[in-house]
Amino acid sequence: MSTDKYKSVTAIYPGSFDPVTNGHLDLIARGAMIFDRLIVAVAQNMDKDPLFAPAERVEMIEAATFDWKNVEADLFEGLLMDFARTRGASVILRGIRAVSDYEYELQMAMMNRKIEPQIETVFMLPGEAYSYLSSRLVKELARFKGLPKGLVPPVVEERLRAKFG
Repeated sequence: MSTDKYKSVTAIYPGSFDPVTNGHLDLIARGAMIFDRLIVAVAQNMDKDPLFAPAERVEMIEAATFDWKNVEADLFEGLLMDFARTRGASVILRGIRAVSDYEYELQMAMMNRKIEPQIETVFMLPGEAYSYLSSRLVKELARFKGLPKGLVPPVVEERLRAKFG
């Protein structure tokens, strides 16, 4: 194992981000302070019946993270570990809001370790203000025109309002 303290560390923060929330941005901001390069990897998982097309989700992330020079957004499909290898990542960043998240994320992290032992998973807790927030809840609120301010970046709020009138 390398102990070179000047080694550049690239992390991948994967998810559907349908849409990106301020909870996601909280983790992105903190991840950007820890890692040299942070790639927000938008999964092209059509099983979830997304509200926004993958390219739209990337655009919204790029707009919301524009000022963070070490953050980029990209699409991926297939195995996360294959994508991580192609992008030179050594870390997967995952957010955990509740015990139920932990159980699922632990299982995924252990399988990812089996597939690619050189890539570590790092879990981060969201800021307290975002511990309840999920894309699913945001979409539900927007659908019923009850989206409070402060849950999503302005670009996402605009697109949600355009989708649901």
